[in-house]
Amino acid sequence: MNKSFFASIDNTWSLFLDRDGVINRRIVGGYIQKPDDMLLIDGVKEAFSIFSNIFPRIFIVTNQQGIGKGLMTISDLSAVHARMEQLLKNKATHIYFCPHLAQDNSPCRKPNIGMALQAKADYSEIDFSRSIMIGDSISDIEFGNNAGMHTIHISDGSNKLKDTLTYPSLIAVAQAIKKAMETNSF
Repeated sequence: MNKSFFASIDNTWSLFLDRDGVINRRIVGGYIQKPDDMLLIDGVKEAFSIFSNIFPRIFIVTNQQGIGKGLMTISDLSAVHARMEQLLKNKATHIYFCPHLAQDNSPCRKPNIGMALQAKADYSEIDFSRSIMIGDSISDIEFGNNAGMHTIHISDGSNKLKDTLTYPSLIAVAQAIKKAMETNSF
């Protein structure tokens, strides 16, 4: 897959982002359960500053089965997300989450597209063919593909996915899109 679509991005596009491993540091084998656990990955604040000047709608879509496991409550998650929004200076349009366990096969759990459909119900102007999903897992990329979005995989390069653009970080994606748009502007 190539990045030729970057130059066609305008103010009609939407951006969808996974949370853990893309925006904040992932707790391997655990969950972000309290606000102090929310540690942004280097460059994420700058990436959001760039993205907020490009995309009128930025959605965070995140599986949160820690709720389904009883390790945290929706109130705990709300506090975590309030901290994340504070760190990102409220540049996300909306945060969607799925609290269900993986084995429940919930329609909202990525790679199913329930969170995308909810975003579309809430923001009817969304066009999935003019949307980008950025994630660090196969289920994130499948979610984007299942919804008909362009997909970008955040990876150190050790596990590149076929037919998916790969970048090492969110800031690298933001800079690439910004550069492509500047190069193609008249």
